[in-house]
Amino acid sequence: MPIRPILQLGDPLLRQKAAPVVEATAREISDLVADLSDTLAHWRSQTGYGRGIAAPQLGILQRVIFLKLPDANPWPLINPDIIERSKEKVTVWDACLSFLSIFMQVERHRQITVRYQNLGGKTLEFEAGDDRSLSELLQHEIDHLDGILAIDRVVDLKTICTREEFEKRHRDSSPYAVTTATIKS
Repeated sequence: MPIRPILQLGDPLLRQKAAPVVEATAREISDLVADLSDTLAHWRSQTGYGRGIAAPQLGILQRVIFLKLPDANPWPLINPDIIERSKEKVTVWDACLSFLSIFMQVERHRQITVRYQNLGGKTLEFEAGDDRSLSELLQHEIDHLDGILAIDRVVDLKTICTREEFEKRHRDSSPYAVTTATIKS
């Protein structure tokens, strides 16, 4: 499947709400997931960043996200919806492949429950918390489906920094990126 361009901050498609997928088992959805997978793998190999991607980032307004965490199986989620949120929140560093030169701190719910469909059309639920920072990652990607970007959730404008400053000052304490030793040249 092709590696697709990722829409960048300022593109109006990133601000639109994605439509629900009618048939999770449709060929075009599995093709979309393959494109999301290939595109994410490409950008991760080029930049060292990227644990997830949403269809709107490719300009496709469908409710599909794709996660690939280190040492974990690829995980496509069709029509994901947060059905429960903890009252407790956490402040985390965030960035996005749609504006990878900018990092900021955002507030997210510590734990969430997500209902979604898999590629076989089965409806599943998953509880996410601090383990591998899944809660914040899922919230970030599901926000994309609603036209919300991490920059919209910044907790303090003073935390906004460039990628270079993030790497110099904060990278070691953040699960956001892989270590530089695993980046392919």
